[in-house]
Amino acid sequence: METWIFIGIIALIAALFVVLYNRLVALRQSRKNAFADIDVQLKLRYDLVPNLVNTVKGYAKHEREVFEQVTEARSQVGRSHSVKDRAQAEGMLSSALMGLLAVAEAYPDLKANENFMGLQKELADIENKVAASRRFFNNATNELNTKVQQFPSNIIAKMFGFHTEEFFDLGGEREETAKPVDVKFD
Repeated sequence: METWIFIGIIALIAALFVVLYNRLVALRQSRKNAFADIDVQLKLRYDLVPNLVNTVKGYAKHEREVFEQVTEARSQVGRSHSVKDRAQAEGMLSSALMGLLAVAEAYPDLKANENFMGLQKELADIENKVAASRRFFNNATNELNTKVQQFPSNIIAKMFGFHTEEFFDLGGEREETAKPVDVKFD
């Protein structure tokens, strides 16, 4: 009888071990999937930037500094690989794009241009999708981090190299990018 109780306890511990390990794997995969969603939206924005810059350039030729900031921020995004570096680069690009849109406000002909209005609307749509993807990613990161730190899953996490992950935090750019993109059709 004691042998069966011992075997039952071992089987229960093994089952708990498997369940907790599989949950950690699922949370890690969910986080990776969420980052892939962010990456898709950021790629769309990244591809939109040259069109937007070229449209504004046609009207505001002497705004060279703004164009250089956008170009540099865009290239920084392409060079970033970690979540933290990517978040910082994306924050810089968001700020640079806001500067570009502010320049566009000074040119009534540009604001009335259908191509520019379409690009501006597309940018606003992408920014909303990026924000939603970022929230999903940070939620997935929070779930994984919580599970990695909770008992008894923290024991299994340590055994198999699971650790807390970084959030997609925009740092100092957070306040600027938290503002909704202002799309005007006047």
